[in-house]
Amino acid sequence: MVQAVCGDSGRPGQGPDPQLQQPSERRRERFIGALLDRCAALVAAGQRPVLGLNGPVGAGKSTLSRLLRQRAQDRGLALAIASIDDAYLPWSQRLEAMAANPFGVNRVPPGSHDPGLLASAIAAWRAEPAGPAPLELPRFDKTLRRGQGDRCDPWHGHADALLLEGWLVGYRPLGPGLVEALAAEQALLGLTPEERRALPRWDQALQPYQPLWEALDGLGLLWPCRWQLPRRWRFQAEARQRRAGGGWMQPEALEALIRASLASLPPLLYGRTLLGQADRVMLLDGRRRCLWEGSGVEAMGQRWAQVQAGAQASSPSSSATG
Repeated sequence: MVQAVCGDSGRPGQGPDPQLQQPSERRRERFIGALLDRCAALVAAGQRPVLGLNGPVGAGKSTLSRLLRQRAQDRGLALAIASIDDAYLPWSQRLEAMAANPFGVNRVPPGSHDPGLLASAIAAWRAEPAGPAPLELPRFDKTLRRGQGDRCDPWHGHADALLLEGWLVGYRPLGPGLVEALAAEQALLGLTPEERRALPRWDQALQPYQPLWEALDGLGLLWPCRWQLPRRWRFQAEARQRRAGGGWMQPEALEALIRASLASLPPLLYGRTLLGQADRVMLLDGRRRCLWEGSGVEAMGQRWAQVQAGAQASSPSSSATG
């Protein structure tokens, strides 16, 4: 059990951690409250904050984003929401940028977006006079081009703050460190030789995203207790859409998109670096319940690998995650 893994001080063998015995909803609300506290303080200081939300596919970023917007509204704050996927390149440019990738996809990996488009929108919004300011955000419709997706009409509105969500939000290129990472077999288990050879391409493609990440004033991170879970979550979401009568992707196409998100920037390489820098972190079990939440520094201080191991043992669905 997690309670036996981490004590009050985060060290093994020092008794149950009271936080780990609290309901998931309470921990999630604490995560939301901490991010919004920071947001409200910056707005009160006359700034227009941008919060980042990073999490793998299927982790519930969209649902959490809506909750953040609702809680922000309760505080009298207008929170706009954007996804990094809203900044996908136009169709022809995207095909060119994604040519000859090992996943056979035309979107998802770094390089398929125009991060400068979002960065420019944020800069223009922040240049407006004090108070809720007009904001124009790009939008991407995944149903266009028979499910291949393309840009659509932008969103217009007024906002005090902005939330930017996406699976690679905040990821930094490893640069020379990638050479060492490529030698670390443990971090790259499961990658095909072709996927390994493509890693420098994706690492270099992260560079244009850095000015956008520099605009972030805070970061929340969703971390699964097992990295097999995102695939399962995403297929479950697709099944729900199908039952509801909405559009859905063929399993092979969905599998390729999921694979692209997990193998172009392996989370054990890129996510772990981000983990210690996050303002707030939520550890999710197989049902996407929050098992633990705290700052990134606290997560690292609690011997994150042991916290994860305990989470796997305590999750009733972890044994069926594949």
